[in-house]
This record gives sequence, structure tokens and C-alpha cells, in this order.
Amino acid sequence: MRLLSYLVNGTPCYGVVAGGGVVDLTRRIGSTFPDLRRLIAGDGLDVARAAIAGQKPDHALDGLVLVPPVPAPEKLWCIGVNYNDRNAEYKDNSELPKYPSLFVRNASSVVGSGQPIEKPKVSEQFDYEGELVIVIGKEGRHIPREQAWDHIFGMTLCNEGSVRDWLHHGKFNVTQGKNFDRSGSVGPWIVTADECNPRAPHDILTRVNGELRQQDSTERLMFPFDFLIAYLSTFATLKPGDVIVTGTPTGAGARFDPPRWLKPGDVVEVESSKIGILRNTVVAEK
Repeated sequence: MRLLSYLVNGTPCYGVVAGGGVVDLTRRIGSTFPDLRRLIAGDGLDVARAAIAGQKPDHALDGLVLVPPVPAPEKLWCIGVNYNDRNAEYKDNSELPKYPSLFVRNASSVVGSGQPIEKPKVSEQFDYEGELVIVIGKEGRHIPREQAWDHIFGMTLCNEGSVRDWLHHGKFNVTQGKNFDRSGSVGPWIVTADECNPRAPHDILTRVNGELRQQDSTERLMFPFDFLIAYLSTFATLKPGDVIVTGTPTGAGARFDPPRWLKPGDVVEVESSKIGILRNTVVAEK
């Protein structure tokens, strides 16, 4: 299933993409599962399937205001430098990392597909990073790699928008440049693991104004999905609805000479063939 979260007249709702539109789940099973995060935590997929059986769409997809599929995840992990060739982009002659680079984003730093992402007024170095995302479906701690796949609910996409000069304000962290309000996006929906097998290869590409900038495959990840789940769960309990943004390929705007920063009016599309397209237009921060 393709599950998504959205607003109707400002009211949060969630549903399933089916029949050429969206079948609303909020009014059908919302008393049991008030939002998508709690449906995931409550193992509610079978209930959702039964609720939409034989139902016609309640909404046209293009008429909805989409928000990130998991509302307010407890943890939004982001992995850096995870594709082959990414380490070489830094041109620092460093060895390949033994462990993944890791940082977190706030929920307020991402919007849904179709919503504007904001270029901050304090920087001209606004950049894109197209990434695949895994969504945790089952709580776990100290999860062995061979059991990690059982903890994945599904997959979605992220434009992990970055403010490059603000990544270097601190000596040891990149948090500032990764957490500007509305600077990134997640969506458009979660494709459940039964329809989007996380073990299989997945492509990922990013376009800016229709021009291909990034393209790669999970076959070239240095730290694959099962490793990331095992690693993260070593020090933190993974909870249903937690989001792991798994890294971006080569080709971000900062790596061009001269750099190709995003500007208002640019359209960024992140795509994976088994998931769909996450699309956002850049606007200037008001």
C-alpha cells in the first residue's frame, strides 16, 4: 500500500492511494489509529486493508496538501557519506569510514511533497540531497543484522536540504545547516515493505528543473539498510515511525565547479522507480 498524510481544510488526515485517488482512513479507522504513526505502531495494516476494500476514493490526490507521511516521528536519523565515491568528493585523501556519519533533523525542518521548501535569508548556499528513507515498523534494541529487515515498515523519499556554509559553524557537528525550518522534504507517501522490498536494489535520482543531477543504486551503499538498523539500535531503541534517511549519492550542488546552489523558483524532484516522485519548489524565506 501507499500510505500518506495530508490536510483537509487544515485538519490532519491520512489515507491510502488507491483507485486513482485517496481513500481516507481517518474517518474509517481514526478512532483506533488516529494517525499514520500510530497505525504503524499498532500493526494496523490489515485493518487498513479491510477498511479500504471496495471503497471509492474520497479525494483527488492533486487536491490535497501533503505533509510528511509520519507525523512527528520520535527520531529522524540522517546518514552521511554512504554511497561509494561520496568520500572521494571531499578531496581530503581520507580512508573509507568504518562507521556511518550520523546526525538528526527536527520534524519542523521538513515539509511534504508539493509544498515549498525555503531558501534561508541568511545564506546563498542552499543545496539538495536526494535520499531513500526507511521507516521503522517494529520497536527494537540491539537488533541483529539478520533480523533487521523485519523491523522495516516501508520506504519513502527525502530531499535532505542543506545550508552548506552553516554546516561548518561548529567544530564537530553539522546540525545547524541541516535543521533550518522547511528546508527539506519527505514523501510523497510510504510504500509498505510487502510492495517495496527493502532487500531488493533501489534506484535513486535527483533532478533540478528537469536536469538530472544525482543517480545511483542501493547496491552501492557502504552501509546498507540492515547494517544501519543494527548500528543505530546498539545505542538507541528504534520505535515505530522512526525515520532513517540513508544517504545521498554524488552530484549535490556543492560539488560542481562553480557550485550550483538552489534559488527561488527551482523545482527539485527526488525519484525512485518503486516509490514515486517527491517534488518541491524552492521559495525565499519570508
